[in-house]
Amino acid sequence: MELCLSSLSPAFSLLQVLCLVEGYPTGAPTSACANTIPQHVGVQPQPSPAPYTLLTNTRVYQPGQPITVTIIGPAYRSVLLEARSGSSTNALGSWQHPPPDTKFLECSGNAQGAVTHSNTNLKGNTTVYSWMPPDSTSPVYFMATVAQQHSVYWINMRSNTLTRGTSGGLRLATGASDGLGDKHPVLVLVMCILMLRVF
Repeated sequence: MELCLSSLSPAFSLLQVLCLVEGYPTGAPTSACANTIPQHVGVQPQPSPAPYTLLTNTRVYQPGQPITVTIIGPAYRSVLLEARSGSSTNALGSWQHPPPDTKFLECSGNAQGAVTHSNTNLKGNTTVYSWMPPDSTSPVYFMATVAQQHSVYWINMRSNTLTRGTSGGLRLATGASDGLGDKHPVLVLVMCILMLRVF
């Protein structure tokens, strides 16, 4: 019996080391929510600028209207994505329908406060995340950590800031400021019809 246990000891030690090296292949832990830093033992984030951009479908949000976020850049394996406001580390809003190979992560007491990877399958520009804004008036931005592999990752990537839009009115362009469409939507509609008749 003693001989059998002693022969398993090196294998058990190797297994422990492999677990530490792999990090979190099935998703970030809740302890990463506040600082978004992966807890990969002995590995530091990349000092170079990230090759990724967090792209949103709008620069204005409305409570109850989903926002899509896409991470544009090379394929990646791991992700932690949250919405925030100001200098707070609290996750805002809730994520909807996690894309394939991702899952929700409870952050700030919110079961859908963040999205993380559920495995290390490749994700890319076709992976679209959907976020539902809270009923807030504060500007919001998205914060992400993205890893291409265990030892190559970038932290603190930020999207452009989204501001709360006004309810009602006609938006002529994504992120347009309040203007003619908000103050006189019928006038804008009539102008569009007249322009169509001229052309």
